[in-house]
Amino acid sequence: MKILGQRLSDGSVQVFEAPSPASGPLLLRVATLYSAVSPGTEGGKIAAGRQSLLAKARSRPEAVRQVLDTARALGLRATARKVRARLEGATPLGYSLCGRVIEAGALVRGFSEGDLVACAGGGYANHADEAVIPVNLAVRVPGQVGADSAAFATLGAIAIQGVRLASPSAGECALVIGLGIIGQLACQILRASGCRVFGTDVSGFAVDLSRKASTADAACLADDLEPAFGEFSRGRGADLVLICAGTAGNAPVETAGRLARKRGRVVVVGAVGMHIPREDYYRKEISFTVSCSYGPGRYDPTYEEGGLDYPLPFVRWTEQRNMEAVLDLMAGGAVDPTPLVTDRIPFEEAPSLYQALADRQRPFCGILLEYPENAVARKPLVELAGPARPGRASGSTGIGFLGQGSFAQSFLLPALGGMAGVRLVSICTRSGLSAADAGARHGFARAVDSLDGLLADREVDALVIAARHDMHGAAALAALSSGRPVFVEKPLSIDRDGLASIARLVQARPLPVLQVGYNRRFSRCARAARRHFEGTGAPVCISCRINAGRIPMDSWIQDPVQGGGRILGEACHFVDLMQYLTDAEPVRVFAAASRSADSSVPREDDLMATIEFSDGSVGQLAYLSRGDRSLPKERVEVFGSGRVAVLDNYRAVELHAKGRRVVKRLPGKGYAEEMKAFVESVRTGLPAIPARSLLLTSLTTFRILDSLSSGRPEAVDLAELLRD
Repeated sequence: MKILGQRLSDGSVQVFEAPSPASGPLLLRVATLYSAVSPGTEGGKIAAGRQSLLAKARSRPEAVRQVLDTARALGLRATARKVRARLEGATPLGYSLCGRVIEAGALVRGFSEGDLVACAGGGYANHADEAVIPVNLAVRVPGQVGADSAAFATLGAIAIQGVRLASPSAGECALVIGLGIIGQLACQILRASGCRVFGTDVSGFAVDLSRKASTADAACLADDLEPAFGEFSRGRGADLVLICAGTAGNAPVETAGRLARKRGRVVVVGAVGMHIPREDYYRKEISFTVSCSYGPGRYDPTYEEGGLDYPLPFVRWTEQRNMEAVLDLMAGGAVDPTPLVTDRIPFEEAPSLYQALADRQRPFCGILLEYPENAVARKPLVELAGPARPGRASGSTGIGFLGQGSFAQSFLLPALGGMAGVRLVSICTRSGLSAADAGARHGFARAVDSLDGLLADREVDALVIAARHDMHGAAALAALSSGRPVFVEKPLSIDRDGLASIARLVQARPLPVLQVGYNRRFSRCARAARRHFEGTGAPVCISCRINAGRIPMDSWIQDPVQGGGRILGEACHFVDLMQYLTDAEPVRVFAAASRSADSSVPREDDLMATIEFSDGSVGQLAYLSRGDRSLPKERVEVFGSGRVAVLDNYRAVELHAKGRRVVKRLPGKGYAEEMKAFVESVRTGLPAIPARSLLLTSLTTFRILDSLSSGRPEAVDLAELLRD
C-alpha cells in the first residue's frame, strides 16, 4: 500500500510504500476513495515537527519530564536512543476517510464486501490507499451521500459531539468561534437544530467562506464581533457558545464569557487556552464543558479496538452513532461539506499540500485527497532500500522481527544491527508503515504484512518477537512449531492456556532455542553478584525492591487482554533474576497487596511477594507504584554465607565479604548482552536460559496473582500447569 507519513524530527511528509496493514476478526479492510485533511490539527503537527529541539521541548513540558524520568532510570545514553528513535520514526497522518470494503473480518456483523463506508480513527483511517478499520469506527454511507462528502463524517462527528454537549433547542442564539472546517460544520448542525447561528473568526477568508456557503445566519471578523453580535442576539447574549478555534491563547474563552448570557453554556471543541476568567463565568453562572473528539468511546480500547459497543439505551450517542447522525444530516441536505472544500488533490501530491499548510501559503478549509477508483491489490511484501546489507554469508544468522515499539527500536534493533554475522531480513508490524520505515532505517531487506509472511521467508533463520504482549504466546508457539529459534521480549505469554501449549510443546519434543527477554540476568552487575556467591553451596535471601511508578489504568499494559498487567508483564524480570542468582527453581509463592481506596492504581501494582526456591533460598519481591520518582527504580540485595551483594539500579554493584566492601561500576541492564547470547545460542543450539526456567518464571507470575486472590501460598508446579 501507499501511506502518508510524517517524521517528527523535522516535520517532513512523504508517501511511503509499505506492506498492507494486518487485518483481524473485528476489522474491515477498506480501499480508500477519499480522505479528508484537517488543516488545523494536521497543519499543527507539521509546524510542531519543524520546530527546533529546544522549541519542541518548550511546547511539551510533560514530554520533557518523561525524558528526565527515563534518564534517571536508564541513563543518558539509553534515553538518547529512545528519543532519537521517536523523532526519526515516521507516524501516519489522517483520521477521516471514505472507501469501499474489500474484506470483512470473521466476527464483523453489518458490513459486506463492496459497502461504501465512512471511517474514523488516528492510526486506522490514515491517508493511505488501503486501511484496516475497527468495526466500531466504520459506518455505512447512505445512498444519497457522495463518497467525497462522506469523507468528512469524522470531522462532522467532532462538531456534532460539541453541539450535543451544548444542548441546543429551537430558537436559541448560538455563537461559533472559529470557522475552520469543524466550525463551519458545527454552524450547519446548529442551524439544523433550529438555532440562530452567528460565526466569527480572525480570518477574513473563513468569514467570507461562511457567508458564501451560508453555513451561519451571519458572520463577521473577530475584531468586529461584539457590536455585531450584540445586535444579532438582540442584546441578550448567546444561549450557547461553541469554541472551535485553534490557538494557544485564551482569547476565545474570554470572548465566550463576555458574550454568553447569564446561565449560558460554553463548549470547547478546539485546542485553545482554558484559563477561565472568573468574573464573567462566576457572575453569570456560565456552564463550561470540554468536548472529547468524536464522542463516547473515544480513547477506550475496549470500544475502539475490542469491538465492544456501548448499549444504546444507556449511551445513546457513541462516536460511531455520531458519524451515522452526520451522514443522515448530509443525506437530508442539512449538512453539506461540498461548498467548504477548497482543495482536491491526488493522494500522490499530498506532500506538497502539507508544505503549503505548514508555510501558511494561503488559507484552507475542507481538503480532500483523491484515490484511484480501482480496488487496491493487497501487498504482503515490500523490498526495502535502506543502508547497505551484507549478502547471505556462510554461517550468518538471518533475523525476522515481529513488532517495532520504542523499546525494540531503542535497544533490540541497535544491538542486532551492530552484531557481526547477523543479517536483518524481514520485519512485520501491525500498521505496515512502521515496518517499512523502521525496516529501512535499520537495514532490513524487506517488510512483510504478517507473522505468516515472516515464517514463509526462507532467509529467516530465527525470529525476534517484540510485539504487544497479547501476541507473544501464539507467535512464539507458531515460530517454534516451524522449527525456528525464537527470542520473545517478555512476557512469554499472558494467558495460561498459551503458556500451557508452549510447555506441552517443550515436553513433547526437542525444540529450537527459546529465549525470553530477561535482560537483567545478563547485566554485568548481576553476573558479578552471582560470582560473589559461587562455591558457597548455601541458600541465600534476596530482596528486590522495584520503585516502578504508575502506569495509567487506560494504558494497554494495564488491559488484561492486551497487556496482561504489570506482574505478568514486568515482575517476571525479577522472578527470573532470582532464579539466576540462586541457580534454583521457584517452588512456592505467597503475595499480599496494600489495601487502598485509590482505584486509579490496580491492586497488584503495589505488592510484596515471597518466593521459596528449591535449594532453600527465599526471595522477597516488593513491586511498588506509589513511590517517588527521585528514588532509583531498582535495588537488589543478596545475603548469605557471610556475604552480601547490592545491585544499585544496574549502575554499580557492592560486594561485601570478610569485613570488606568493594564497589564495581558496571553500568548497563544487559540488553546488548542478551541479544549476543541469543545469536550465539542459535549458532550452537545451546540455550542461554533453560526452557524449563522460562516456563517456571511465567508460571510464578500467574501464581503471584493466584495468591493475591486466594490469600494463601500457591505451589509453582509445571506438572499442574500441564494437567490444567
